[in-house]
Amino acid sequence: MTIANTAPQSLRIVVIGAGMAGILAAIRLREAGKHQVVVYEKADRVGGTWRENTYPGLACDVPAHAYTYSFAPNAEWSSYLAPGPEIQRYFEAVAQQYALDKVIQFGQEVVRCELKDGRWELETASGLIDHADVVIAATGVLHHPSMPDLPGLDRFTGPSFHSAQWDHSVALDGKRIGIIGSGSTGVQIVSALAGRASKLIHIQRTPQWIMPVPNTPYSEEQKAAFRADPALIDDIRYAEAYTSAVNRFTEAIIDQDSPQIREIEDICRQNLEGSVKDPVLREKLRPNYRAACKRLIYSSDYYEKVQRPDVAVAIGPIQHIEPEGVRMADGTLQEVDVLVLATGFHADRFVRPMRVIGRNGTDLDARWSPAPSAYLGITVPGLPNFFMLNGPTGPVGNFSLIDIAERQWNYIEHLLADIEAGKCRQVDLKEDAMQAYDHRRIAAARKTIFGSGCSSWYLDATGVPVSWPWSYDAFAEQTAAPKNEDYEYIA
Repeated sequence: MTIANTAPQSLRIVVIGAGMAGILAAIRLREAGKHQVVVYEKADRVGGTWRENTYPGLACDVPAHAYTYSFAPNAEWSSYLAPGPEIQRYFEAVAQQYALDKVIQFGQEVVRCELKDGRWELETASGLIDHADVVIAATGVLHHPSMPDLPGLDRFTGPSFHSAQWDHSVALDGKRIGIIGSGSTGVQIVSALAGRASKLIHIQRTPQWIMPVPNTPYSEEQKAAFRADPALIDDIRYAEAYTSAVNRFTEAIIDQDSPQIREIEDICRQNLEGSVKDPVLREKLRPNYRAACKRLIYSSDYYEKVQRPDVAVAIGPIQHIEPEGVRMADGTLQEVDVLVLATGFHADRFVRPMRVIGRNGTDLDARWSPAPSAYLGITVPGLPNFFMLNGPTGPVGNFSLIDIAERQWNYIEHLLADIEAGKCRQVDLKEDAMQAYDHRRIAAARKTIFGSGCSSWYLDATGVPVSWPWSYDAFAEQTAAPKNEDYEYIA
């Protein structure tokens, strides 16, 4: 470690984004009370993905009491899996509770971060220029909608929109509605709109395996008990049943041949075969890849809803869009009045399109070509004092990203401590540490269930799963504290 001849210092720290992770960082920094903190948020309010997504049926597939800050329990969740509007209200309430309005500047999208003379210069789309000693990029994972390349889409005569840009002015009741996309979003929308549409058509290139998870409501008595004794919430959050389920799932996904993944496959197969009565529909809904190869879908009622007489499933490639609907590759026309594009996000963007230029001209875009990677999902060589929350290669896969972000933040706090104490001015990950990490990670990732032969947003441009390929416990251990030998400490 290089020891700088500096006194303990107060830092100017800029947090980019006021979603789940940005709120976390801002709260922790303000609680510490050591530094000048500002949060730049491109939108007009907090919430991130829960602010942007407002589609019918939106819910989190992580248990509500686990998808909650450890320091801000919420006794008011209405059910085991919380609906999106409740989650948005929760983040707004936490931001208000911690008076984050004092540090958040809304309507400021950071478009450039450049290291100049040992400090970061930030520029926003409005032309604002700021400087920071430390940058925390809490820009989220799924926030750039992926618009499908469908010939003729502009010729469709009815309303059409991406699920993350839901047009609430469009009347849905009694209409023929087409939903394109079979991920969690598409499944949730189908479940929500079945019975409202005169005809609901779920258009899928490939069907998904469905894990049955009952979404049990919490009674008023239970919520009253949570209010009276927050320890009851911890009993759910840290219950052996939940933590063991997380551990079983991580053991399943990191080993294609594990008994745990076989158990998941059995449950999903039994769910399909025991739930869908029509043998023709059952086979249409049977995926040709292994369960959990794509992000596992949780639903308690999807199979029930697609068996309704007013719901249809169309599986296969789309040839093009016509004014009246969707022409499938097999020649059939799915006539619809409204078209919803539940086609996901550009999952490889992370902090981009923001331009990031670090030491010696390190360009993050160039560094991340052809595929993004960050050490523990946190940091990249050549970008000293630039830290990410939920960056690439973190554990994104049916886990609580709040828990992941809290662990990453604790790790970042260790790195900040040496700067705060005046031992150095900058902390930069060593290139050999990054290379060793990626070498191990890529080898392990190829053996995960995500690498078992399907196409999914987990795969980078080289075909390697970009999600954390080791156990959840391994992530907890490796983020407990940085290894000094992995970092260069710059005076």
